[in-house]
Amino acid sequence: MSSIHKIALLIDCDNVSYKSIEGVLQELAKYGTVNVRHAHGDWNNPSLAGWIEKLHPHAIRPMQQFAYTKGKNATDSAMIIDAMDLLYSKNVDAFALMTSDSDFTPLVMRILESGLPVYGFGEKKTPQAFVDACSPFIYIENLIEDESEEVDAPQASHKKNRKELRGDSGLVNLLRTAVEQTSDDDGFAHLSMVANYISNNSSFSSVNYGYKKLGDLIRVIDLFEIEMRHTAMYIKDKRS
Repeated sequence: MSSIHKIALLIDCDNVSYKSIEGVLQELAKYGTVNVRHAHGDWNNPSLAGWIEKLHPHAIRPMQQFAYTKGKNATDSAMIIDAMDLLYSKNVDAFALMTSDSDFTPLVMRILESGLPVYGFGEKKTPQAFVDACSPFIYIENLIEDESEEVDAPQASHKKNRKELRGDSGLVNLLRTAVEQTSDDDGFAHLSMVANYISNNSSFSSVNYGYKKLGDLIRVIDLFEIEMRHTAMYIKDKRS
């Protein structure tokens, strides 16, 4: 992750709430600098009024897409063209797509084929195909800080406790596999190596479980021995 510096954020304003943009930018700051910020939509549409207020404060460039034909989504096509232009320019190291539309799944796969990661952000209604294609994918409801505000999609989920985490067999298997694949001869794995393995092989994000850091989730689920070596966390499957 440390090698990633320049990120292109493309926003499908027709299919995602503006209320999470601050959280999205904060999350992307973990990976690098979001030097390209394009918001696609028909800016003549009153429904985008909330997005208009977010453009200037966050240095987001509006990309106008006129609705030439009723029932046809010109935004999707324009956003795909924008992404491909950026991909071929070779001026970015990663993409972030903010949308809840599964039509962008082929685009994600094409970008991945070029060796660039794709960070996905969308509402909980996002089809699983798009969620699985991204690495990671974060539900934007979990990034809205002011929970008193109403949003179109369900509110952010609560922080999952130990029982709930352990009851998620997919999560448990993913964590155990990641530790097994990255562990040293003593059975301990560096947390950053575990995180890299997970990022390369799934759409998992600890944010979707209510935890900002993977290490916090690891402590709560309590399936691994934890050993701090200087400032680095190493973990080992308790079953071993």
